[in-house]
Amino acid sequence: MDSNGNKRGSKRKAGRPKNKMKRIDDLGKKSEEIVRDSVQPVDQRTVLDLDAIVRDYISRTSEFCKDGQEICIGNPLSTMCHQCQRNDKGRVVVCNNCIWKRYCVPCMTTWYPKMTEDDFARLCPVCRVNCNCKSCLRLPKKDKSMADLKFTNEEKIRYSKYIIPMLLPSLKQLNEEQIREKQVEAKIQGVSISKLEVKKAKCGLDERMYCDNCRTSVADFHRSCSSCKYDLCLICCEEFRDGCLQESPEEVITQFKDPGSPYMHGFSEPKHRSCKLDETVGEGCQQKSTLGDDTSEKDHLKSKTEWKPCIDGRISCPPKTLGGCGKGILELKCIFDKDFVSNLLVAAEELSGKHKLFLETPGQQCSCFDSESEIGIDKMNLLKAASREGSSDHHLYCPTAVQLQANDLSHFQYHWLKGEPVIVKNVLELTCGLSWEPMVMWRALRQPKNLTRPQLLDVAAIDCLKWCELDVSARLFFNGYQEGQFTSFGWPLILKLKDWPPSSSFDEHLPRHCVEFLSSLPFKEYTNPRSGYLNLAVKLPEKSLKPDLGPKTYIAYGNTQEANIEKLKQLQYAQDEMEFHGTVVKSEGLGSKQQDDNEEKIKESEENPRNMVSSSLENNIEGIDHPEGGALWDIFRRQDSLKLEEYLRKYYKEFRHIYCLPLDKVVHPIHDQTCYLSMEHKRRLKKEYGIEPWTFVQKLGDAVLIPAGCPYQVRNLKSCIKVSVEFVSPENVSECIRFAKEIRLLPRNHSAKDDKLEIKKMIIFAIRQAVMDLQTLHLENQWKPLNLLENGKTLKERRWGR
Repeated sequence: MDSNGNKRGSKRKAGRPKNKMKRIDDLGKKSEEIVRDSVQPVDQRTVLDLDAIVRDYISRTSEFCKDGQEICIGNPLSTMCHQCQRNDKGRVVVCNNCIWKRYCVPCMTTWYPKMTEDDFARLCPVCRVNCNCKSCLRLPKKDKSMADLKFTNEEKIRYSKYIIPMLLPSLKQLNEEQIREKQVEAKIQGVSISKLEVKKAKCGLDERMYCDNCRTSVADFHRSCSSCKYDLCLICCEEFRDGCLQESPEEVITQFKDPGSPYMHGFSEPKHRSCKLDETVGEGCQQKSTLGDDTSEKDHLKSKTEWKPCIDGRISCPPKTLGGCGKGILELKCIFDKDFVSNLLVAAEELSGKHKLFLETPGQQCSCFDSESEIGIDKMNLLKAASREGSSDHHLYCPTAVQLQANDLSHFQYHWLKGEPVIVKNVLELTCGLSWEPMVMWRALRQPKNLTRPQLLDVAAIDCLKWCELDVSARLFFNGYQEGQFTSFGWPLILKLKDWPPSSSFDEHLPRHCVEFLSSLPFKEYTNPRSGYLNLAVKLPEKSLKPDLGPKTYIAYGNTQEANIEKLKQLQYAQDEMEFHGTVVKSEGLGSKQQDDNEEKIKESEENPRNMVSSSLENNIEGIDHPEGGALWDIFRRQDSLKLEEYLRKYYKEFRHIYCLPLDKVVHPIHDQTCYLSMEHKRRLKKEYGIEPWTFVQKLGDAVLIPAGCPYQVRNLKSCIKVSVEFVSPENVSECIRFAKEIRLLPRNHSAKDDKLEIKKMIIFAIRQAVMDLQTLHLENQWKPLNLLENGKTLKERRWGR
């Protein structure tokens, strides 16, 4: 018999919860004895009156009973721990606030190491909304709206006036491209532009159209074959007529053979190496592509010479060897209405003139400085991160999250307009304290088997020594994260998981963590991926195919020792991005005893100059030895990117990638993401080219905001869990357009080739939204808005551009 009078193994009748209100009356004379013996108080505040317990229990139960349903509530006299659901672990601490939740001492010390027993007695984790037991982690957070923003009409008007002048230059450029192509088409048809007829393309909201020549996304006007599905963007059309068509280089073979562990640890030369390398592409040890034979290459070149524009400006479909059919004519088509962009530009320019809107530029100085170079009264919010000669931008704006106020947004915009990174400290203080420890996240991801969503029990981790993927169970990975792992040669094993769980299911698998992350974001007007008004990515229609901008998790082991083969996040370009440190494992938790035992082996392999271990100068970086320091950042200025590329092209053979083999060639030294600059390289870079990055240590709870166009690299000093989200700010639209032009010229099988951002389409929808808000919210009765749509339909009656 169990405590409820049921035979063990027998089924309880339906509709009879385990603990019911009438059980209170059956406690009998032993109730007071049970409280005294089973629930041992921490101090006098935990000793509770039995009558008060019963009265409060009945009161709380009646509040939870709705629509005649009985809700199961824990017995206040039980010793069952809420965390582990066991009653055999000894003493438990009862919460004085809710009375019904108890936690055993082992669970308190294991899962809540920063909370004292007095903290549990005052407010238990359930009352603090940060309980990390399995059942609570899997429950969706009730108030998901806390992660969404609500803006007043005044704020919408102010932000719309800020967005329009920022995006007008880009919209004008897009409109000029369309006008040039419409002029060509009007000449072909023999009509004026005003009478030009342009067919609508069949492209739904949930579809993304790409140019079949350069593989970049198509925002609106393009040419499409009348016989097949070949599409050509406007830029390719202009280049084709001018005889300088830029075509993506063909896919080529990139093969690497494992040279063996002794070579990778610096003990021997490679035994085997077969590498036909005409380009370096992305991550992974197997780059799958094919080189055409001599015959196919000759046919390809012959097809290119035969594919020429017609005399009247028409473009025929390219031959089959170039991806077309060779029969049809490329007709001009549009995704939006024919004059949609032109009318939108007229409306935006009229609003800009009416409200005297102008392009924001950074002022001479902010409150951080008294003069151009002297630190002012706001010096506590500055972090020195560089020592450049002839420059005054050595310090970064570094406010504390709890001290941020509404007027700090303009201060942030001052530094953001200048292309400077911003660091916000202690964002965890704005959260309810939900644990980001790896084993907590692991328990949240271990769903019951009867759920429809897939179980994430195995992961594809990247070995940062070989830079190859390997399959490992999630539990083994997280155990190594906390305890540390070593190779057979005594080197620390450095593994990382990128975007796990996938950002598309981050909210589904970790709902409470997702809401906690979004609610803690600084400068939410920019960074909130759902409702940030100044985040252009949220301007896309609700049902449209949107770019995957996060949240994304990066879980990686770390090591304070720098070696050229250890790259956790190689040099790459940033889009607007915010990266937040959720947790940092202390150095003593990384298998330090085993590390000491293998110290001699590591030193022996380090004597090989090929490994290029850094000198002790790295220890001079502020925060490098901080107990909560997790990652070392190097962020370069935008204006230094060309010199940085030149340096990497000059010394690329000194860098190593897959299987620690030297690079034979680079396509684009930054987009390839194959180089990590060691301290020696950074010294040489400053000496020869006069450029230096902002270098700093990201600590637990710090959020780093990186402007688009700034090359950066990251190296973990300790095992860390980082969560990042990308956003598109109005200030950096021109950098996103430049980024799209660069990836247009990359080979087709390059890891950075895919243009998922669709920045031109974002610009259209962002200005549309700003115009709509100004038309409907500001001086609505005094000014008649332009009719941007056809047939007299209002702005809200018709889905824009479809």
